[in-house]
Amino acid sequence: MDASKPSLGTDGAPKRPNFLLIVADDLGFSDLSCFGGEIRTPNLDRLAEEGVRFTDFHAAAACSPSRAMIMTGTDHHIAGLGNLIEWTNRAGQNAPDRENKHHFSTAPQRGMPGYEGYLNERVVAFPELLRDAGYLTLMSGKWHLGLTPDKSPKARGFERSFAHLPACSNHYAYEPQLEKPDRTPDFMTMSFIALHSEDGEYVKKLPEGWYSSDGYGDKMLGYLKDRYEQKDGRPFFAYYPFTAPHWPLQAPQEYIEHYKGVYDDGPDALRLRRLRRLKEMGLVGEDVEAHPVVADEVKAWDDMRPDEKAKSCRAMEVFAAMVECIDVNVGKVVDYLRDTGELDNTFVCFLSDNGAEGAAYEAYPIVQGQMMQHLQKYYDNSLENLGRGDSFIWYGPRWAQAATAPSRLYKAFTTEGGVRVPFLAKLPADLSTHTSAFGTTTDNSTPTPHKPGSITHAFATVMDLAPTILSMANITHPAPTYHDRAIVPMRGLSMLPFLVGAAPAVHPADHITGWE
Repeated sequence: MDASKPSLGTDGAPKRPNFLLIVADDLGFSDLSCFGGEIRTPNLDRLAEEGVRFTDFHAAAACSPSRAMIMTGTDHHIAGLGNLIEWTNRAGQNAPDRENKHHFSTAPQRGMPGYEGYLNERVVAFPELLRDAGYLTLMSGKWHLGLTPDKSPKARGFERSFAHLPACSNHYAYEPQLEKPDRTPDFMTMSFIALHSEDGEYVKKLPEGWYSSDGYGDKMLGYLKDRYEQKDGRPFFAYYPFTAPHWPLQAPQEYIEHYKGVYDDGPDALRLRRLRRLKEMGLVGEDVEAHPVVADEVKAWDDMRPDEKAKSCRAMEVFAAMVECIDVNVGKVVDYLRDTGELDNTFVCFLSDNGAEGAAYEAYPIVQGQMMQHLQKYYDNSLENLGRGDSFIWYGPRWAQAATAPSRLYKAFTTEGGVRVPFLAKLPADLSTHTSAFGTTTDNSTPTPHKPGSITHAFATVMDLAPTILSMANITHPAPTYHDRAIVPMRGLSMLPFLVGAAPAVHPADHITGWE
């Protein structure tokens, strides 16, 4: 496409851009190949080659708080997700043991404003504004912002939606406890049933052969095909948040096979390899020294027995397979947009909702006892079975810190390892209408968008996504009111001036963002 000629709609006016917002669940900073990893991610790599990678992009330290900020452009405490509702309701999930210095009671949060556990009425979700402005709004994947129909994606602006409502679940929807008289363990009650809704109605049965990433990919592709076949000329916003690679670590065998033996030298060696590649790619400075690994609650690699090492390596192999499967399903959708001529007019971005998940849940009191007995009864965690639907594993703090290095710690900690996430953005091919809106830069030159494949170290956060998308769609946020109710303004800033080269940074040099 000739970027000097604006893309025009059927009425002769400049076409409004489409948006594809892709979110991975608990992906580490260096897991993708284009961010220093060894995992096969050719589709995301291609988007990175066509776009911009951010090395200083930040989310919240856990899932639903990040998603609340994505949907509203403001702080998650304001939007109703001050904490994961699962952690607010059960303090025992936030530390390995009750004597641990990290343990704290979440009881004071319960019932308090900002901790409702769903998007509250003080905010407007930006898909509501896109819908009101004539966009077709689509979603397929993890919601985690409310479990009931009145809190579903349909209630917050999505015309079509296939939504995983809770925090996580078995990726194959294997739920043997539902068919037995046994009481479901406390650790599983709010997080492990594959509860979905479609267009606001609960899904009674998932399709045969269900695997989460493939299922969400098929559904999103179906929505886009419906639009094309029905000749729906509206621009679209497609929200595509995966439940992978969140535990339980499970993946199709064809992808697991790609990583056999890749991680046999352990997490410390992987950490060093990725750090070298991060430096070679210019994603971190040559002089950066990684924070030491913090993992006192688990054995060091050299102290593990051979059988323990084998299972640990297999867990990482399955994790890598989950990431590759995400990439395949990203490619499924992006290739369709390319084939139908829509990709050039689509703003595509990809991120993780927080740092890699490093919890050693086997050390948590809430998991010990009833939960472990449940896993032993219903699941097969033998080496040969790991990764299948009737296995149930996580990979722990050492593998997680191979992915978050050089930063400290991982998900749930408000350290860089917990909140700094990979982010890439591919701009529409035709940016003339956007660059002209900013006039000239401070040196009176015409703004020049970032070159394809470039890397930026500019600071930005997930709160900046909603302002960016609304500004590209030429939509004004309605604060202080929306539909006769009081709402808060967005706290994020549009990244568009920076992306098109009209500003040196997304935020002023004295900008401060805080985390709790």
